[in-house]
Amino acid sequence: MKLIEINEQKIGAGYAPFLVAEMSGNHNQSIERALEIVEAAAQTGVHAIKIQTYTADTMTIHANRDDFFVRDEGSLWKNQSLYELYQKAHTPWEWHDPIFHRANELGLIAFSTPFDHNAVDFLERLNAPLYKIASFEVVDLPLIKRIAQTGKPIIMSTGMATVAEIDEAVRTIRAVGNEQITLLKCTSTYPASPENSNLHTIPHLKKLFGCEVGLSDHTLGIGVAVAAVALGATVIEKHFTLNRADGGVDAAFSMEPHEMKMLVEETHRAWQALGKVHYGPTEAEKKSLVYRRSLYFVKDMEVGEVITPEAIRSIRPGYGLPPKYYDVLLGKRVRCAVEKGDPVRWDMI
Repeated sequence: MKLIEINEQKIGAGYAPFLVAEMSGNHNQSIERALEIVEAAAQTGVHAIKIQTYTADTMTIHANRDDFFVRDEGSLWKNQSLYELYQKAHTPWEWHDPIFHRANELGLIAFSTPFDHNAVDFLERLNAPLYKIASFEVVDLPLIKRIAQTGKPIIMSTGMATVAEIDEAVRTIRAVGNEQITLLKCTSTYPASPENSNLHTIPHLKKLFGCEVGLSDHTLGIGVAVAAVALGATVIEKHFTLNRADGGVDAAFSMEPHEMKMLVEETHRAWQALGKVHYGPTEAEKKSLVYRRSLYFVKDMEVGEVITPEAIRSIRPGYGLPPKYYDVLLGKRVRCAVEKGDPVRWDMI
């Protein structure tokens, strides 16, 4: 598996999870707010900020037909026109350069999800260091091929995709010689529920496609993301806003700064805790060995006395013989006088 490295930030099992704050449309069509989101993201400790590169006209057409309206019951965007929704949510292209510039000043990696070929060309002119492919674009193989041809690392969400569809997309990327692929388990509902997250797919994805894996998480809270790290996720993406109460197309399932900071801390702890396969005391545990149980004399004994159950017990601390020798010692005689509280040693028997 090829090591993925972005501006000296490495993605892989041997490194802390790569954490991405997704701005999406939470700028609410304000460049000032967009830059505030970048600054707030940097303060949380995430590694990257992601935006989206499209216009309403590159995503859909303006048509007053039922096909072009959100009709899903329970959707955050029910009865909205797709065209008008994308108008509200898109990040104006003239904002990209200042957003990227401010992110880089703050030590963040800035990148985007392009939704058509022109967007890829535009992001190449901005020297985007990597690309994201959205779940809904997994089936757009011509777009995926164009992105792969940049030679940049690719993070691809797999929400709704069948194994066959993921395979086609991965083969398309690899066909042009690009092996820098990370697949994200994703549930394309907004918000998503933990019971629909199916995180056991994460190690299966890794085994099936031989690439890095992660989670694009639309659930509320941090528990699902922490669990994903425990299952091998090396990339975590979460939508991010300054304050959910401010509204916005994605605000309802976005993290606020204090929550994102907690996500950074807890996913890092989860990754640290994975460690390696290990048995026996660690270096840190060795000093605690003395508090194990061991065999002690619990009464005074004279030379030649027989050891009975009343004479020895398994107690803490651990300076005596291991308790497994208890039955062996019963019936033996002591070769020296012993006192209550002496640890049992072989040279006493």
